[in-house]
Amino acid sequence: MRAIYLTVCQALDRATALVCGLACLSLAGSVLSIVILRFGFDTGFIKLQNLAGYAFAVLMILSLPYCLRRGGHVRVEVLSERMPDGYARLADLVALFAFVIPVFGLLAWAWLPDLAYSWSIREGAIETGGLRGVYLIKSMLPVAGVLMILQAIAVLLDPTITQLDPEEPAR
Repeated sequence: MRAIYLTVCQALDRATALVCGLACLSLAGSVLSIVILRFGFDTGFIKLQNLAGYAFAVLMILSLPYCLRRGGHVRVEVLSERMPDGYARLADLVALFAFVIPVFGLLAWAWLPDLAYSWSIREGAIETGGLRGVYLIKSMLPVAGVLMILQAIAVLLDPTITQLDPEEPAR
């Protein structure tokens, strides 16, 4: 069961990485197009500006579980360099149980009423002529919350997922 769970989390991580990569390419392409159109041709498109904002939002929120999976979160190393070897792992376990899982669980749960309303009206951009589908972008917040919880549990189950020791090779 544990191996199946870790395999599913790894597949979700790969899907998240793919979506983040596509969002990054979309962001770079749309911003480049906006700059060329505005300064080269003195024109612009609201939908292209919305696309850049949507891509940025997706990239930022989905990069959180991607970062957690790789141990890229910020640690204050002032104390841990003076502590015994197992301290970093224990600190990560406490942080995952006490902060990550409850906070992102609350985030996913508390966002659902607003998300349901957004879906019910098929919310679009506030600008005239903007892109529709804001409700799809808003859906990324609870998705990222659930992915954070799943990846946190995966880190708890398999300590070799994240690289806790900088001298230890990553998997």
